[in-house]
Amino acid sequence: MAKIFCIANQKGGVGKTTTCVNLAAGLARIGQRVLLIDLDPQGNATMGSGVNKRELELSVYDVLLGEATVAEAAVAAEACGYRVLGANRELAGAEVELVSLEQREQRLKQALAAVAADYDFVLIDCPPSLSLLTLNGLCAANGVIVPMQCEYFALEGVSDLVNTIKQVRANLNRELKVIGLLRVMFDARTMLQKQVSDQLFEHFGDEVFQTVIPRNVRLAEAPSYGLPGVVFDPSAKGSKAFVEFAREMVERIQTL
Repeated sequence: MAKIFCIANQKGGVGKTTTCVNLAAGLARIGQRVLLIDLDPQGNATMGSGVNKRELELSVYDVLLGEATVAEAAVAAEACGYRVLGANRELAGAEVELVSLEQREQRLKQALAAVAADYDFVLIDCPPSLSLLTLNGLCAANGVIVPMQCEYFALEGVSDLVNTIKQVRANLNRELKVIGLLRVMFDARTMLQKQVSDQLFEHFGDEVFQTVIPRNVRLAEAPSYGLPGVVFDPSAKGSKAFVEFAREMVERIQTL
């Protein structure tokens, strides 16, 4: 059965999509069967996996509205080794259309039930806002992976997200929990980042992943080539860190 994880943070610009595509590629590289779901109408995770969002015949929009199954809509990201349930601008209209549907927060969860045996991991790239799309991701997930920069404003964002997760767990998905916090874009030369990192361990303890993703130019360049950094330049420090993070994820879910 697939383990389903949201990559979420209510703060924008913290590397959610970069984390999602590179973790998917890292997991695929170590032999896991992976489905990446893009729940952001911008479609960045779709494009970052080498899939042209403008040429999608079916997307997550069709799945949420019950007009296609996950198996029908998912496409292979050939160079990356995983499958993608992509998104494009159509998804922005789903917010309005979902409002009138029954069990509107559970649409993605219901759709994924049919393919749960086909994958080891399902990763969901959520938009930064708490919308019906994000709620669908949170209701479908077993847990949340929180990428964050080691800056003080980021700490406030994490506390907001933790409160949101508590509310969703209380009302919609009792299984939901924070799987771990991932430190991204980390610069070990900066004293402030070290201090915030230490505070994270004080507050969250074992919930902080041991792997740290360094600030890395090659990771930043990769999306312009339509590839995760792990595929674009496997030898880069950031790429190696994501493969290491993939291994840590596999180990962590075995202890959950």
